[in-house]
Amino acid sequence: MRKRRWTMLASLLILFYGCSKKEEPQPPPAAPATAPAPSPPAGVSAGTISLGKSIGSDKKISAPAEAFAKNDTIYVSVETVGTGTATLKAKWTYSKGGKSTVVKDDSQTIMPTGPATSEFHISKPDGWPSGDYHVELALDDKAIGEKSFTVK
Repeated sequence: MRKRRWTMLASLLILFYGCSKKEEPQPPPAAPATAPAPSPPAGVSAGTISLGKSIGSDKKISAPAEAFAKNDTIYVSVETVGTGTATLKAKWTYSKGGKSTVVKDDSQTIMPTGPATSEFHISKPDGWPSGDYHVELALDDKAIGEKSFTVK
């Protein structure tokens, strides 16, 4: 009878453990997904605008000025960042007696692949009239800045 109890107990234990659902081990928690680095904004945007009497080979102003002599060439440089194709415009005007006259309207298409500098200039071999001048700059027809200067 004892043997029968042990056999019965052993059968119940086998039945109990055999039918119980085994839990699968949990996988370790996944590492948080890292977001990809943001890509730089598409397109070109303007940075520093400088005015002066001369430029270097990098097209940056090497002799800043706001007052010019009659025979000076007048330069404006525009620093840009970004990539793509854009149009830079410079509108040079002369003001006297409350009236403004356009001296030169200029544009150039640029295709930078990173930081770049572009330049515009005006010159007049027979000399500029004394007075107040202004240059307005635009990037893709949106105003980006202006500079005022005088010729003495």
